[in-house]
Amino acid sequence: MRLLDDDPVAVAPLLLGAVLHGRGVSVRLTEVEAYRGGGTDPGSHAFRGPTPRTAPMFGPAGTVYVYLSYGMHRCLNLVCGAEGEAGAVLLRAGEVVAGAELAQRRRAAAAPRRAGACASRIIAPRDLARGPARLATALGVELSDSGGMLAAGPLTLEPGPPLPPERIAAGPRVGVSGPGGGGEYPWRFWLVGDETVSAYRPAVPRARITPAR
Repeated sequence: MRLLDDDPVAVAPLLLGAVLHGRGVSVRLTEVEAYRGGGTDPGSHAFRGPTPRTAPMFGPAGTVYVYLSYGMHRCLNLVCGAEGEAGAVLLRAGEVVAGAELAQRRRAAAAPRRAGACASRIIAPRDLARGPARLATALGVELSDSGGMLAAGPLTLEPGPPLPPERIAAGPRVGVSGPGGGGEYPWRFWLVGDETVSAYRPAVPRARITPAR
């Protein structure tokens, strides 16, 4: 797909307003994050080169890359740029514009069951795909989709109309600490004022545990 042929930092803002169709649900993208590889982006999974998990990031533009966050949440990325250079855009949030009932069922099935929780709780429309794990769940994304091509389905991308610069904001990526985080990498892009954009949370460095002597 030609939209994805460029560097991920250039592609990411162009994806805002595009619609991703997948397994009966369509999501208009409102928040994305760009990640490079090849030793240029310390916050990227591909920073140290390909691994069995990150191999799709080194594929051609239009490759789908899915990974597990914290071992349980699927996150969906679209690979950008030249094959072998590694780069992708994480799809962080969006608005469900078709298939809302199906998205509701998927989200409800994936939600953890708490004592006394109502199994039939209705999720607010703004929250159906507000966050990368929610977005992937709403679209029915599976780990087995990783490495596939958009052109082959089941996910397809419909580019959106050009947006004026004032509609797009940029800032630090979510959950990236140390090298690759902070204002040095303002590679998260979102639609200004859109209620489906996720809340920004700066990364919290993990405390080091000193072994007992």
